[in-house]
Amino acid sequence: MKKSLVAVLSLMVILAVTLGRIQGDPLKDSAVFRMHLASEPPTLDWSLATDNVSIRVIENLMEGLAQYDDALQPIPAVAKKWDVSEDGKTYVFHLREDVHWSDGKAVTAHDFEYAWKRLLHPETASEYAYFLFDVEHAAEFNAGVINDASRVGVKALDTTTLEVKLKKKAVYFPSITTFTATYPQRKDLIETHGDHWTDPENLVTNGPFLLKGWHHEYRLTLIANETYYEGRPALDAVIFYVVSEETTALTLYETGDLDRVSLPPIAIPKYQDHPDYLRAPFLRGYYYGFNVTKSPFDDVRMRRAFSMAIDRTEIPRILKGGELPATSWIPAGMFAHNPNVGLGFDPEKARQLMREAGYRRASDVPPITLSYNTDPTNTLIAQNIQAQWKKHLGITVSLENMEWKVYLRQLKEDTPQVFRLGWGADYPDPDNFMNLFTSTSGNNNTHWGNAVFDRLISEGATEPDRSKRQKLYDAAQRILTEQDVPIIPLFFAAQNILIRPDFEGLQINAMDLLRLKNARIKSTRKVQS
Repeated sequence: MKKSLVAVLSLMVILAVTLGRIQGDPLKDSAVFRMHLASEPPTLDWSLATDNVSIRVIENLMEGLAQYDDALQPIPAVAKKWDVSEDGKTYVFHLREDVHWSDGKAVTAHDFEYAWKRLLHPETASEYAYFLFDVEHAAEFNAGVINDASRVGVKALDTTTLEVKLKKKAVYFPSITTFTATYPQRKDLIETHGDHWTDPENLVTNGPFLLKGWHHEYRLTLIANETYYEGRPALDAVIFYVVSEETTALTLYETGDLDRVSLPPIAIPKYQDHPDYLRAPFLRGYYYGFNVTKSPFDDVRMRRAFSMAIDRTEIPRILKGGELPATSWIPAGMFAHNPNVGLGFDPEKARQLMREAGYRRASDVPPITLSYNTDPTNTLIAQNIQAQWKKHLGITVSLENMEWKVYLRQLKEDTPQVFRLGWGADYPDPDNFMNLFTSTSGNNNTHWGNAVFDRLISEGATEPDRSKRQKLYDAAQRILTEQDVPIIPLFFAAQNILIRPDFEGLQINAMDLLRLKNARIKSTRKVQS
């Protein structure tokens, strides 16, 4: 019955997209790029967005102080340049004067000051507030220890000059300013429209594309920003279709209704020799997290046992996409990656740890549920791990999957015993991966904290010597994956996509940044809006 319902829903999606093409629309004969989103974006408020679906849309609607070049190095964007003090603790960003919001108003340093302080305000409850905790008094303001926002170390000196004071040197700080959570915001519009400020009729942006329409659970339409400061994009429009089933998205690609699609594991062997196929490295890790406050995982021995009962080499065999098994957390291709860190596969030791935790028999272990967001790949992995835990520990683990928005809410309101998440680089530095699990991180869903781990991450952020920095992160990773084990790293992902060859300018990068402002179509064709 469930498979039949999925098939019906998939057919409905295909029919809806195809009928749109047949019936015609205002964007026919335009240069349009069409791709799918795995779910409805939970939010377009960049102070609140934490998921890759929302961020995919936002990063094409907005722009911040800096952006990445092709080598993933931060370069000027809205800021034409920045100065750094000798001690590395004060940044002064000088803004361009030709950057405007889509309603014609100039983007100012005050818009950045407001946005950063809104991100940090306790009432915003942003999970990304910790991204700015290097800023002077930012953490204290976010925690409510101080209530005076003027003490936070970000200040507009005038309309085009933004001063940022850090409490410590942060070698990666310019990269922070490329990320969506640090983009500017309009105080007047947020105060006027409240929670509806991101509705299409209210949303005002400064990036290469504008939000033209949002048909919920179906599609989002972006159109070129004629006044974008770098020049109007070559694309006339971008259409994001909400397609939760990867196989449905692949069908739409095959019928010519999508221009880019991620390949589900089952399809990779078929398309490996296809001229549209691309495989690329990906700075993204996939892990299972424990709620360390819930039995039986409030006992570290059980967390270690469940980690050591997994043969991670099975995962690339079932996914077939060039994934790398992982016992450590900092991904391959990033500084401080160390494949020798972490708990390896040792089922005998795992069973011993379970006995030491007081569970002489598998039947003594309380019921355990593994939760994940609905997705065929997640299901494949969950079923494999479920079978491994049964085989190596004798424990039957129940599986529970939820739609993405429901799942995100569940993680915050009542974190499951074991949950699935991934993390892709927001900036290409190990701090981005390790800071995720500090005790002050809004994205740490494990309810775990370790003062020594926090100190090592703090020291790693300021250490300029690469060898010393490596040792700091090695020590921190051992706490995370060997000693306390609030997470089980499983694998590092790879990108497996199909993209139509009649598009150019879409350079594939390890952060999966899709900079559609650089794309252009070699020949126009009729498409649907």
